[in-house]
Amino acid sequence: MTVTASVLQELKKSEDDPVNLLRRASELLPGKIAVMSSFGAESALLLAFVAEADPALPVIFLQTGQHFPETLRYRKELAERLGLTNVQDAAPPPARIAEFDPTGELWAFDPDACCRIRKVEPLDTACLPYPVLVTGRKRGQAITRQALSVVEVKDDGQVRLNPLAAWSADEIRQEMVRRDLPPHPLVAEGYPSIGCAPCTHSVKEGQDARSGRWAGLAKTECGIHTAR
Repeated sequence: MTVTASVLQELKKSEDDPVNLLRRASELLPGKIAVMSSFGAESALLLAFVAEADPALPVIFLQTGQHFPETLRYRKELAERLGLTNVQDAAPPPARIAEFDPTGELWAFDPDACCRIRKVEPLDTACLPYPVLVTGRKRGQAITRQALSVVEVKDDGQVRLNPLAAWSADEIRQEMVRRDLPPHPLVAEGYPSIGCAPCTHSVKEGQDARSGRWAGLAKTECGIHTAR
């Protein structure tokens, strides 16, 4: 399904109102929109907006098999607290892991391949029914995201909605406090951006929020948000 220009224009009218953007997308594209969430450092705010707009929207969680235990507990607790009724796991087929990463150490010598098998491929499969995907990306997260638009059309025609694109880290923190939303437990330990445990490290104050992801490598994205 291709999202028409008229629908895109309708969505763009709500770019400044995350809840209304999600609500309109759900109304205009019933059954064709899903939310991607890592249940990471700032995920609670986007998921609160989702719950307010339509708690039955599918929320896709990439179950990589390499998450921090804190993330898995947070996923369960936050979904229950917000009343999200359709959180789905997207995981790599066991046969794929057995063939290419039987020891779980692929991340150490080929992190791109690890991300492809554990994240990119499962998401590609999970999102096939959904021409519109919602993400929690923000322009301030990294230099690679500074031009991010709220309503984004990918080269393959897929639409990504980024309701928090223009929000700063301070604005997100303030709104989370106002809504009494619990942060990911690792935030207090210096993890402003949280991915898989082997490839995520704490950062020092003032550093890029994503500098702890694949630290020391010429890698800034896992691949699920880049053209391929």
